[in-house]
Amino acid sequence: MTPDDEKFLRRAVELAGMAGASGERPFGSLLVGADGTVLIEDHNTVVADSDITAHPELKLARWAARELAPDLAAGTTMFTSCQPCPMCTTAINRSGLGRVVYALSSEQFEEVRPATPPLPPVRYEGPALFDEARQPIDNYY
Repeated sequence: MTPDDEKFLRRAVELAGMAGASGERPFGSLLVGADGTVLIEDHNTVVADSDITAHPELKLARWAARELAPDLAAGTTMFTSCQPCPMCTTAINRSGLGRVVYALSSEQFEEVRPATPPLPPVRYEGPALFDEARQPIDNYY
């Protein structure tokens, strides 16, 4: 971890604090180019956007996938206040970012957040209709 890494990570924590102060869940992230330039920063906006996917890591990964050439994306580092959730991790991996640096691990987050009741499980059923479902895939590839 370099002094610049620590500086950017502190900014992510600052963004998380701003999110919390505005009534959002306290998460913040920024994306830094290979030259050390902050390309974009954001915080959680799940409440304001009425969007359960409005995590800052996901928003930055989507932005990078739209706005950056693959070689530029590969040179970036995302700094984030907490380890990205599985949804965000998938988006980050698909976007081609080069590196992620986070302040709190998922385990540490679970230790410090207030206990919340678990969500009821969702029932998944499948696979089904293999021959029909494969047609769009076969037609595409």
